[in-house]
Amino acid sequence: MSPLRDGQSERSSASALVVVPCLNEEKHIEQVISKLAREAERLDLKVIVADGGSTDRTCSIVQEIARSNTRIALMHNPKRIQAAAINAAVSKYGQESDFLIRVDAHAGYPNRYCEALLNVQARTQADSVVVTMHTAGSSCFERAAAAAQNSLLGNGGSAHRNEIGDCWVDHGHHALMTIDAFKAVGGYDETFTHNEDAELDARLIDQGFHIFLTGEVRVTYYPRGSIAGLFRQYFNFGSGRARNFLKHPNGVKLRHLALAAIAPALCLALLAPIAGIFAFPAVAWAVLCVGYGLVLGRRLQDPCAAGAGIAAMAMQAGWSFGFFRELIACLIGAKSAKRTEPASLLNHLQLSQESGTAGSEPTHGSAS
Repeated sequence: MSPLRDGQSERSSASALVVVPCLNEEKHIEQVISKLAREAERLDLKVIVADGGSTDRTCSIVQEIARSNTRIALMHNPKRIQAAAINAAVSKYGQESDFLIRVDAHAGYPNRYCEALLNVQARTQADSVVVTMHTAGSSCFERAAAAAQNSLLGNGGSAHRNEIGDCWVDHGHHALMTIDAFKAVGGYDETFTHNEDAELDARLIDQGFHIFLTGEVRVTYYPRGSIAGLFRQYFNFGSGRARNFLKHPNGVKLRHLALAAIAPALCLALLAPIAGIFAFPAVAWAVLCVGYGLVLGRRLQDPCAAGAGIAAMAMQAGWSFGFFRELIACLIGAKSAKRTEPASLLNHLQLSQESGTAGSEPTHGSAS
């Protein structure tokens, strides 16, 4: 039984908007939508698949399912990114819903997933319910990546990646959120192409909302199938974390600092021809990863899982280089903006005086 907050009451019935952002997910989308369709009528769900411009069969699969179920709809997401997809779906379809349920297409979900989330929210009265995530792969490399992502080596002890459940947290894998809380913080920040969930969670916590990690529901995630794909994915994750760091510096954890040290260590190793000692940090890191992977392979009795160290190196190096790339780009951009600010301000004042609107409020703002 999950712990409850003071003053809670059971919610007998509530409507929910389910949003599935996707792009080229023909491999997984049918299974995901079919499970949601079975719950849609019984739970009063509206399921919106927000497609970012798929070039495979994703859209035709969704449209075929939607023809026999009016609660399923396909929506075009011209901005392509997940944050924009969910914001647009809530804006267009969320007026009469109590809850937002986010479902990512590149994953597997248990039966009665939405029902379980709604039950947890009814017991806890949480503003956001997040879930644990377990990675499972089919090919040999995917199994190595999964072993890494399910271990301390690949997730750094993150609560929602280590099957820790039934506790209040500051971040987790997004599953359910009250529409009121989502709108109160302004939805997802659409300047974030990655790490938008952690950024939104930071605003939820800052504004006094509560996030509950449930151990009753577990999502199965499918990893990238190559070293290059894994590196690119974590490069983007690291970029998103850097933007998050600049916006919410209090959210930095020790594991983030440890990951950030990898790129400098690898760059330092380039000086090894001058003195071998420069390569020591990078070599020590590589030995630690490979050794940990071998231990995981033996523990899981899976020869492919023994390659978890190699997968972890791709993940960690990608994250670290992405972090510094974005950090440097943002700092350079900030300096450039500061240099051009006087001229821009002067031009604005001149135009304002000509049009008689000096000091007026802007006509529009961002979602967050």
